[in-house]
Amino acid sequence: MNLPNRITVTRLATVFVFTVALAVGSVPTSAAVEAAGPGDWFSPHSVAACIALWAFVAGAISDFFDGHLARKYGLVTSLGKLLDPLADKILVCAAFVYLSAVGMCPFWVTVLILFREFLVTGLRQLAALRGEALAADRVGKWKTGLQLGFCIACLFHLAYGGNAPQPLRYLSIGVGGEWCRNFFLWGSVLLTVSSGVHYALRGRHLLK
Repeated sequence: MNLPNRITVTRLATVFVFTVALAVGSVPTSAAVEAAGPGDWFSPHSVAACIALWAFVAGAISDFFDGHLARKYGLVTSLGKLLDPLADKILVCAAFVYLSAVGMCPFWVTVLILFREFLVTGLRQLAALRGEALAADRVGKWKTGLQLGFCIACLFHLAYGGNAPQPLRYLSIGVGGEWCRNFFLWGSVLLTVSSGVHYALRGRHLLK
């Protein structure tokens, strides 16, 4: 197994750490974090949320490195083509499911994101069976970036809230924090719909 594939497998391991931390640990609600106000500088409100946050950040960063290294050094493999998008989808979908469960993301948004991911995965599988390829487009990459930004902003809020250093504190609690999360959320929704429609139009011949 080459280095890019090892990084991808490591990203799958961060998903395990992420889910276990949130399942086992105690995480305060968003309202409780807002009400708590500032405390010790950069001291987490929740150890579980802190572990989940940095596991998610590690997974998001690894998403860039495995693809970059694979293309730069000619290490693209069939295993990598399978695992890389799969790891991305599991990481993002796990975070959105959790954030919907704690009330930080509308349930229908998570359903929309899951539907888009299953649709694109299905179309890519049909294309592969016909010897074709549906490559990721620029809109899809921006969509993923905004989704990751939203998840990180929410997890940062739950982990640190008002204990974050300036200016991160204003991007975590109060009006600034709400604006930041809404920007990432609705931007990702817009690009999720746009990207999903684009893939559906590109792959409509596969459904005939």
